[in-house]
Amino acid sequence: MKIFLSILTALILMKCGGPAVPNYKISTGIKGDKAKWGDTLQLKIKNNSPEKVAYFLNNTPISPNHILTNEPLGTQVVKAVITNGENTKETETTLTLLADAPPQLYTYEIVNIFPHDQTAYTQGLEFDGELLYESTGLNGKSSLRTVNYKTGEIIENKPLDNAYFGEGLTLLNDQIIQLTWRAQKGFVYDKATLTMQKSFPFQESKEGWGLCNDGQYLYKSDGSNRIWILDPITYKELKSIQVMTHKSPLKNINELEWVNGKIYANTYQFNKEVSVIIDPLSGAVEGVIDFSGLKEKVTQHPQLNVLNGIAFHKARNTFFVTGKNWSSIFEVNLLPKE
Repeated sequence: MKIFLSILTALILMKCGGPAVPNYKISTGIKGDKAKWGDTLQLKIKNNSPEKVAYFLNNTPISPNHILTNEPLGTQVVKAVITNGENTKETETTLTLLADAPPQLYTYEIVNIFPHDQTAYTQGLEFDGELLYESTGLNGKSSLRTVNYKTGEIIENKPLDNAYFGEGLTLLNDQIIQLTWRAQKGFVYDKATLTMQKSFPFQESKEGWGLCNDGQYLYKSDGSNRIWILDPITYKELKSIQVMTHKSPLKNINELEWVNGKIYANTYQFNKEVSVIIDPLSGAVEGVIDFSGLKEKVTQHPQLNVLNGIAFHKARNTFFVTGKNWSSIFEVNLLPKE
């Protein structure tokens, strides 16, 4: 009988997986785990009282009552290292850090309307003095071109191989850097001749959408809410920011333009013509530009597509915006929305 009970006990323990292991879970003390700068974490382990707990925010040690200040916005990883006697266990949860204020709303006034190649599926747009550089997309129609913005004349056109879907571009150090969409590859050209010099692979980001630069680093969007910061020599992805409003992440970040320390970005939307102004340090959306009404002012045709393409003309201190297969490019001033 004793042998039978011993065997039965062993079987029960095997079936149950042995002695119960505590199920440690972290409570952040933040409603909905959505926080803003200035909020205080109140970290604790739910339903357990371990001997010792060390807390970390993105692998940086913090106190259980950590005040959130200047951390990058977006999804943050909170980790607890729990010690009971000689046993150590780790558990994690996530916290979403939102922008601390709603964005400023902007509208526009049209300064000029210039002709634009209606067949151009615009992906990237940037001025170098008076010369407009444009990248176009679609397999078999993608190109890098220079344009006379006043007449719409295509001065020089460099088609891409049919295998590539062209995306955003930017100019830095007498070079043009152009992205492709899903080929996980970018191209580098000589600015003066449009001769391709080399290509480079993407790393963690899987797609290419928009591209701009601050004179030192490249900033690359990939269709998510992330903007990647790239080394201008090696094109390696050094780090990323997460683009956040005061309510949620902002996805579909498209064509980019760097202006006076901020990133101006088109967003890929079929029902709205909207661009945003992003703080490149925190990722906070500081402004929203309502471009509604522009699309109705171009030739209406079956291939007409979304707003895309934003370029700043330094000498004129104005923005130029257009869209995929739009017959016009608009020179505009931005105005605070009342």
